[in-house]
Amino acid sequence: MQIGIGLPNQVRHVTASALPRWAARAEEAGFSTLATTGRYAYPGVSDTVALAAAAGATTTIGLLSAVLLAPTWPGALLAKEIAGIDGVSGGRLTLGVGVGSRADEFTVPGHELHGRGARLESDLETYRAVWGGEPVGNGPNPAVPSGTRQVPMLFGGYSARALHRMVRWGEGYIGGSLPPAMTAPSFEAARRAWWEAGRRGAPKLVVLAYFALGDTEAGQANIQDFYRLAPKDIARNAVLHTARSTIEQSIVEYTDLGVDEIIFVPATDDLDEVTRLADITN
Repeated sequence: MQIGIGLPNQVRHVTASALPRWAARAEEAGFSTLATTGRYAYPGVSDTVALAAAAGATTTIGLLSAVLLAPTWPGALLAKEIAGIDGVSGGRLTLGVGVGSRADEFTVPGHELHGRGARLESDLETYRAVWGGEPVGNGPNPAVPSGTRQVPMLFGGYSARALHRMVRWGEGYIGGSLPPAMTAPSFEAARRAWWEAGRRGAPKLVVLAYFALGDTEAGQANIQDFYRLAPKDIARNAVLHTARSTIEQSIVEYTDLGVDEIIFVPATDDLDEVTRLADITN
């Protein structure tokens, strides 16, 4: 199983200038992927900015939004942003998509919480059209340079519609930062949906897991703050790893579940957390 690491872009009041250094150190440490966590109504750095910074600071490590709340964006605008980041990175980006559940995240007029699922269905068509170089607006020009690729997508969420989007548009599924016993049914449902849809092979399965190995009290406080307005079942069960033993145990358990990659998401922006995690996982 591959081991990735998150960027601390949604740690409350993150020091934004640390993100490129975090990305470079994560690549040097040999992690498979750098991932962002997406929210708008929170004092962090947006997914697209953090991913662009990471793209410019690295050359080989994979990039992933885990997950970006796509229906909060106008579809064509997001498609152009994602294509640009992927291009800057040399084709290392995977777009992880979720629909979101907090009304305060939906700030763009016409992109409210209500109707977000239907909007995303339409936006997925728009992404493919924009990345394929079709003209945008009423003019003759595409929004992206020639040679832009179809950016691979993963989907998060717990509904049947999320799995339907995954098998139609995506390459796999992202599970949340919950105990393995709670995420296992979602991974099994993703596999079953994939097979029933007649997709070849198997979906890529990615799981998220929070960690704080230095200042564990600050890490716990940050996680509680981040999930303060989240659905209670998610906030109550979000897992924070604070020791080598629990990190190693999660790796074993998710390997047994057939998960392809685990992304350890930082609960603080302490740059030394990259080295602490690498010392355990390498």
